[in-house]
Amino acid sequence: MDPVLVTGGCGFIGSNFIRYLLTTDPEISVINFDQLTYAGNLANLADLADHPRYRFVHGDIADRTAVRRVVSAGVRAILNFAAESHVDRSIHDSSPFIRTNVLGTQVLLDAAREFGVPRFLQVSTDEVYGSLGETGLFTEETPLAPNSPYSASKAAGDLLVRSYVHTFKLPAVITRCSNNYGPYQFPEKLIPLFITNLLADQPVPVYGDGLNVRDWIHVRDHCAALDLVWRHGRVGEVYNIGGRCEKTNLELTYTLLDILNKPRSLIRFVKDRPGHDRRYAIDCSKIERELGWRPRIPFIEGLRETVQWYIDHPEWVASIRTGEYLRYYEKQYGRLAC
Repeated sequence: MDPVLVTGGCGFIGSNFIRYLLTTDPEISVINFDQLTYAGNLANLADLADHPRYRFVHGDIADRTAVRRVVSAGVRAILNFAAESHVDRSIHDSSPFIRTNVLGTQVLLDAAREFGVPRFLQVSTDEVYGSLGETGLFTEETPLAPNSPYSASKAAGDLLVRSYVHTFKLPAVITRCSNNYGPYQFPEKLIPLFITNLLADQPVPVYGDGLNVRDWIHVRDHCAALDLVWRHGRVGEVYNIGGRCEKTNLELTYTLLDILNKPRSLIRFVKDRPGHDRRYAIDCSKIERELGWRPRIPFIEGLRETVQWYIDHPEWVASIRTGEYLRYYEKQYGRLAC
């Protein structure tokens, strides 16, 4: 049977998804196609390097030749996790976001169309919807209103997918998920940044007044939803995925301080980021109704497990903070990952 192609499989969600697939489906094999930018870490899947149903291919989704080479060999699905995803970095320089999230998506869509790939999954974000007020939820019918270069680039990629379904009858589906947390998340994101800072008794930076609200979901629950959507979701549809777990950033910070038994004096309120969306909240009733998915992992249980994972993997954190993993890439591929 042809393998599935997972792009961006060395990233946080992609690597967790590959683990999920190989663990839950003994009949499936995976090609992991990843450029190894700063957020893509081979160590995330080091224990699977010799797995008989797993293969890593180093490549850039915006490189047509490289993409055509791997897709032409035959894949049963393209599952696109590859993305530049850090909002602050997009504010500093949006160019890599346009290249990967827009051009890269187009290249993958063209390859899927050329070689007749039976399924295409675009893994997107609730940030494409913009910001909510104090009430209401994002539904699949919520108009797109991205407020950062990152979310604008993801919205553009989503619209390209939609256009290929309509114009070329490409069998694609789109998912939009709320904030993920769990093991192997790059420590520039809020939860791993705060965990690793607190473990070192360093301050944690809270934007603005700390009352921005996010809906949190454990990455394993997200992976279970993605597995259902790429196999059984209706072509051309969007499926929202959420944890039904709204927390202010300050509430989340207090919870982490309590888990790690650290004082609130470690909180540092910092200047808010430009265009910081106030609230995200997902209505995931569509995927619950159509595909029978539900978030299963209680937030406090998942958060305690995540904290313990970072405690148990100091070498993983140290490799990132010292840049050792990037020096390894330079040795292997003749350059530093961007």
